[in-house]
Amino acid sequence: MKAIWNGATLAESSETVVIEGNYYFPEDSINKEYFRASETHTVCGWKGTASYYDVAAGGETNKDAAWFYPEPKDAAQEIKNHVAFWKGVEVIA
Repeated sequence: MKAIWNGATLAESSETVVIEGNYYFPEDSINKEYFRASETHTVCGWKGTASYYDVAAGGETNKDAAWFYPEPKDAAQEIKNHVAFWKGVEVIA
């Protein structure tokens, strides 16, 4: 699977985890040059507290386009050290 935005490959892996229709890429498969830490956090009742990244590529920034769970709850341990995408990021096989 590949995550692409604004012409840049943000992540690529054959070992993604799919939860609620979202592909979570292993942290070591992301191209960190495109990621900037965000101050945004949200809470999911069963996964825990999510942190976000802004994605920057091609001279544009996509605010909070990637998220991850630094300390997921027990029910979501399979996505620890994984990153997922939305806001126009295309995930393709």
